[in-house]
Order: sequence, then C-alpha cells, then structure tokens
Amino acid sequence: MKTKPQASDAAAGYTTLNYERDGATATITLNRPDKRNAISSAMIDELMGALNAAEGDPAVRVLILTGAGKCFCSGMDLETLQSIAQQTPEQNLADSRQIARMFHRLYSFPKPLITAVNGAAIAGGCGIATFSDITLAVPEAKFGYTEVRIGFIPALVSVLVRRQLGEKHARELLLTGMIIDAAEAFRLGMVTQIVPAEDLLKRAHEAAAKFLQASPTSLRRTKRLLLQYNEKEVAQEIEMATQENAAIRATDDFREGLASFLEKRQPKWTGH
Repeated sequence: MKTKPQASDAAAGYTTLNYERDGATATITLNRPDKRNAISSAMIDELMGALNAAEGDPAVRVLILTGAGKCFCSGMDLETLQSIAQQTPEQNLADSRQIARMFHRLYSFPKPLITAVNGAAIAGGCGIATFSDITLAVPEAKFGYTEVRIGFIPALVSVLVRRQLGEKHARELLLTGMIIDAAEAFRLGMVTQIVPAEDLLKRAHEAAAKFLQASPTSLRRTKRLLLQYNEKEVAQEIEMATQENAAIRATDDFREGLASFLEKRQPKWTGH
C-alpha cells in the first residue's frame, strides 16, 4: 500500500528545493522553475542538507532527485555568475570547493541514487543529472557541459565524466561544449533509460522498488567498494580541478566570456 508522501522536518527551511519521503524512498525536487532550477549558493547548501537528511534517516533506503517544471537544471544562475566577477581569489577558491563537495557528494552518496531528468541539464546541471547510480531522462531532455563556450573550464565535472564515459567521449563533450539530446546521451552512457515524461516519476519509483528488494547492507557495502577502487585518485584529481576552477576566473577570456554571456552577445576571445 502506497503511503502519502511526508515532508521532512528539515524541509520547512528549504527555499530552493522540496524534500519528501514516501515509505523507504525520499525525493529531492529542485524547485526554482522560474529560474530553470539554476544553481545558486543557497541551492548547493540546501541540496547538501537534503542529502544529509536522506543519509541520516534510517527509514530512507533509496533517493530520487528530479526537477520542477520543464527544465532539470540550467547550470549556475545569473546572480551567482555576476557575483563571481567581483570575488577575490580566496573567495573563488572557497566557491570552487563548495561546488566540488556537491558533485562528489552526489557521486559518492552511500544509498542508491536515481536521477529523473525532466528537461534540460546544462553545465553544472548536467553533472547533477548524471553523477548518480541510475539516470532516467525524458526524450526532450538536453545535456551538455558548455563551460568552454563562455570562458569557464569544466574542471570539477571532468574528474567524474572521464570515469563514467571514458577519455574519448569526455574529450569531445568537454572540449566542444556541445549540447546533445537524450538519445545521444543514452548512447554514450550518460543516461540509463529514456522514458515518456508522463511516466518519469513512476519509472523512477519502479527503479527504486528494485533497490528495495536488495539487502541495504549489501547495497551500502557494494557502493563503498566501487568508490574505494579510485578513492585516492578521485580526491587528488578533485583538488587539482578545484584549483583550476578558481584559477580560470583570473583570465581575460573568463571575464570576456562572462560579460558576453550576461550581455547576450558573441564573445571576443583574446586567448589570455
């Protein structure tokens, strides 16, 4: 018998997402549809808090992550991008570490994590969408790590994209900043299944039910084992990527790319 979804006690303080529990399955919904669920510092903090809530609740055995509205996550929001231009090197490094912790937390979450991608997942949003155990996507979904097109560097996601897709696919996606459809994302291995929009959450819960048939101890230990194979290398590479993510922000091309993006014009690159 299906129970009525229950909001977490901590959910009352959330402003950028919703957190609900339905039996042994919890669902986090990115909830800034008017902003295309763009990532802000507040969203990162709240997402980390919701992940902690799901991990710390012994009743939760599986987690589903999805988005409200027609977009899953469009990447960093405009206000955050505007503030980056005014930050000191120390602030940029702290900001990079915050983002790195979010991606690594999703990738290494100890309970089964299913992402139900309801629309476009771009730049950092693509990382949030794909660094899970199972990624379901609607046919209309778009994916892309577009950072190089606006003077950024896909440093933090590169650590995990290489492991998930292999060197050759990672190079093409990260160096071109190309946007691909759900079918191509499925072919590359970014997406596990493509499902109709009306069935997306139903199929996510069906996938969750399969996890619930397994031993929670076995699942936890299996995930831990998979992560331990490359644990030291991942930590070292994330630190290297964090430094690069902060360093790119001091370049002329970064400032030009950011300005052109905010001004909605073509960038004029100098190569510096």
